[in-house]
Amino acid sequence: MKKIELAGLKQGVSQLIMGSDYFAPEVYELVRTNLDAFTAIGGNTIDTAYIYCGGKSEQAIGMWLEERGNRGDINVWTKGAHPNQHGSRVSRDAIREELGISLERLRTDYVDLYALHRDDLNVPVGEILEWLNELAEEGRILAFGASNWTTVRLAEAARYAEEHGLRGFSFSSPNLSLAKAQEPYWSDCVSIDAPSLAWHEQSGLPLFSWSAQARGFFTGRFTPDDRSDADLVRVFYNDDNWERYRRAEQLAKEKGVATIQIALAYVLNQSFPSAAIIGPRNEAEMRSCREAADLTLTPSEIQWLDLRQS
Repeated sequence: MKKIELAGLKQGVSQLIMGSDYFAPEVYELVRTNLDAFTAIGGNTIDTAYIYCGGKSEQAIGMWLEERGNRGDINVWTKGAHPNQHGSRVSRDAIREELGISLERLRTDYVDLYALHRDDLNVPVGEILEWLNELAEEGRILAFGASNWTTVRLAEAARYAEEHGLRGFSFSSPNLSLAKAQEPYWSDCVSIDAPSLAWHEQSGLPLFSWSAQARGFFTGRFTPDDRSDADLVRVFYNDDNWERYRRAEQLAKEKGVATIQIALAYVLNQSFPSAAIIGPRNEAEMRSCREAADLTLTPSEIQWLDLRQS
């Protein structure tokens, strides 16, 4: 599997990143089975967060790492500073507190990748970078990035890092999918639009996409007349996205693959380094993702799928 090299990491990040928002000790057999299957297809990076399943996701991953004794082979990526019922958690003390708890749950003394789960525009970006550089210098995080940050703030962070001789963000994690979100799926989430896509193409900052397959939009289970999934309708149902679906379906037939595999390949074949967080729960879904990661789409096919070519 292709990998994305990031400064500070011991190994590259696999283009497919295993999502874990359903992981918990109570379903450890499923966790073990899926993580074993993920590494068997060449995956080496697991995505989690301080808030996932109330911390149980990190606990289950820690159990698996300890059982398998493979910590050095796996990139662990966790996130912190998601707002809670009291408001923003983007502060030096909150980030340190949450990271310390995450490390205990994960049964490790460092994470390979760390990301701020949300931004807080009231906090100067320079202060945030200073805090993250401290953690990197302490060896508690090897590389860091941002989840659901706008490209405006990412550019501001890059300028500050360069001007002050600091490490900057190594990656960004918004939603990038062939179907374009017309409003956030969750509050304060960021989805890639045309200007932000152009920014990534220009900057080359690696992008690790969540909901890369548009919440099942390309599975074939939905049609324009089927409005049973209110969230999918709210976020993805429009004429342009159904045209993207039609084109993905056409290209899939030409290549002898599934439509959803074309949608995933779209994310993985951008002109800048890109990876996708996946959530397969069985062998067939895992195999489908692996086959999609092997697909090569040309720049012309990417632009045609995305309606940038007629």
